[in-house]
Amino acid sequence: MKKLFFASVLALGSLTAVAATTTMIQDDIKVEVNTSEFKEISASDLPEAVVKALETDFAGATINKAYVNEENQYKLEVTGQDGTDGTLYADAEGNWLEM
Repeated sequence: MKKLFFASVLALGSLTAVAATTTMIQDDIKVEVNTSEFKEISASDLPEAVVKALETDFAGATINKAYVNEENQYKLEVTGQDGTDGTLYADAEGNWLEM
């Protein structure tokens, strides 16, 4: 019974750590995005690769706000051509990071 209780406590403890950082796998590369440490930047400061990826994959979308973190990952708050708002994450090479 003690082992079952201990295993349950460990499982719950590990779940709280997952909530703080999101881990993603993209092309067999482990990517972690810490969403709490983004600093706002001007949309004109975005890398050209990120802007081109947005134009290619989300034609007609407008960037409302842009943010960057220490790992040069970008958070974009955008409005789609159909008027819906959303948040996108990308690396400096214009690859989309899923959250």
